Amino acid sequence: MEMPSISSTPRTVEEIFKDFCGRRTGIINALNQEVVEFYALCDPEKENLCLYGHPNSTWEVTPPAEEVPPELPEPALGINFARDGMNRRDWLSLVAVHSDSWLLSVAFYLGARFNGNERKRLFSMINDLPTVFEVVTEKKPGREKPDNGGKSKQSTKRSNEGHIKNNAKRADEGYGEDEDEDEHNETLCGACGGNYSPSEFWIGCDVCERWFHGKCVKITPAKAESIKQYKCPSCSSKRGRP
Repeated sequence: MEMPSISSTPRTVEEIFKDFCGRRTGIINALNQEVVEFYALCDPEKENLCLYGHPNSTWEVTPPAEEVPPELPEPALGINFARDGMNRRDWLSLVAVHSDSWLLSVAFYLGARFNGNERKRLFSMINDLPTVFEVVTEKKPGREKPDNGGKSKQSTKRSNEGHIKNNAKRADEGYGEDEDEDEHNETLCGACGGNYSPSEFWIGCDVCERWFHGKCVKITPAKAESIKQYKCPSCSSKRGRP
């Protein structure tokens, strides 16, 4: 496998964070959206395999780089050997945890020459995103939100203006627009982990109640209008899992 040359590696905090996000998106796609393909590639009969996320948001299952020492830290080795020896969800969670460790190690390897303030800023930017483990296991990061006491959870679609398409009214009229906007700002895409933005189209899963960028799950506003009950790719594939 070809690794990027040192001369092409990112140098600034922003460049390394962009590199981190690209690799993270690729790994999330492998463990979430494209899990059937990923599962098939991790054949226990093959040699030691690693899951690599690339800066361009793609992923690859391959043996580790041959050069010693490698140009970048290596992911967990031999993820394929445990594939058939444990529950699929548990195995994916294990790969996710190791992938989180690898992503951090790559980011701080690239930023090895940073001073304390730069390292702190890089970690803060990374820490604002949910981990791969949280995305894969559908755990909601951050503090638990209090019960809204009647606030409808039947919402399934957001328009391009960021408004919830739902005719149900709040039982408690004391909740104002500012509080509702705060809730939206805390929303994270279940696919890429990106923050909510009112300028983008979002759609919510009626099963797991997670929200997604329309582009991440390939749903357009026009297509969403014809969907009575939306199931995200993860929930749609659960019925077919062993």
